Amino acid sequence: MIGKNKQSGQMNFLFQTLKDQLNPQHPLYQLSAKIDWKAVDSDFAEYYTNFGRPAKPVRLMVSLLILRQLYNLSDESVVERWVENPYFQYFSGETHFQWSIPCDPSDLVHFRHRVGKEGIEKIFRLSVQLQGKDAQQKSVSLDTTVQEKILPSQLT
Repeated sequence: MIGKNKQSGQMNFLFQTLKDQLNPQHPLYQLSAKIDWKAVDSDFAEYYTNFGRPAKPVRLMVSLLILRQLYNLSDESVVERWVENPYFQYFSGETHFQWSIPCDPSDLVHFRHRVGKEGIEKIFRLSVQLQGKDAQQKSVSLDTTVQEKILPSQLT
């Protein structure tokens, strides 16, 4: 017997938020809730003025730098993947799926220059706090064993 598709009526995704559509068990979904984004905004407010061209939102820029580090991506790659990944977008504070890049990759360079070493250290401290006790251990264990290379002549 051929199975039938389960259709519970037509859903309209245009009016649903990303929060409603995404899996709450996804790590980025959960990580987004652990960060006090209002505190991040106020921590970085000192790097901005009240005049001139409006900058990109602090949450967007900080989240892109965190995603860049988490997934070991370049500035260009994190911006490209942001468009494809609704979890990246949700983590960055978007409520609805976006179809265009959030910023030019060079904006990340400008943001790093704007916040300087002190701002990057704030982001680093934030990521350490998110790791909890695991990131605050006093010692680190390294496995230094090395397996010797087997030469082809030794295989016979």
